[in-house]
Amino acid sequence: MINELLPLAEKVAIRLIAQKQTIAVAESSTGGLISAALLAVPGASAYFLGSAVVYTRQARRVLMDIPDAEMKVEGVRSSSEPYAELLAKQIRSRLGADWALSETGAAGPSGNRYGDAAGHTCIAVAGPNQAVMTLETASDDRLDNMHMFASTALSFLLRMMTPIG
Repeated sequence: MINELLPLAEKVAIRLIAQKQTIAVAESSTGGLISAALLAVPGASAYFLGSAVVYTRQARRVLMDIPDAEMKVEGVRSSSEPYAELLAKQIRSRLGADWALSETGAAGPSGNRYGDAAGHTCIAVAGPNQAVMTLETASDDRLDNMHMFASTALSFLLRMMTPIG
């Protein structure tokens, strides 16, 4: 899986190194694939500050310092665009990164307790450009979804890193 993500990760790395910028990652249903791809590129220590696999409520509380009360804000729940945005902003702030990438979803084979089907994920980028998106693969294949989520997240990051104008 990492080998297929490596070309995208290399493009991200080239941009970050050229601009002397850094990145931090908070991911959930990709299980660390995004971080692994970025770290597989030689020279990752020049741009990669760290990451967290935020898979549980306890991980959200401890690793991201997002208390339950903050999750009670309207629209903020796991596997949602507001939550993906919150994760990206939080990991960027906590690690002092120029860029942050987050992912939160339901890889499968079943959906999540919020009613999202397998193959649903939300991805956010926080940095000089900020954006959030939702992907629905319509697949219940866990491994395929994990790969698709990671690939889409890296591609989305690349688009957001492209200078405007």
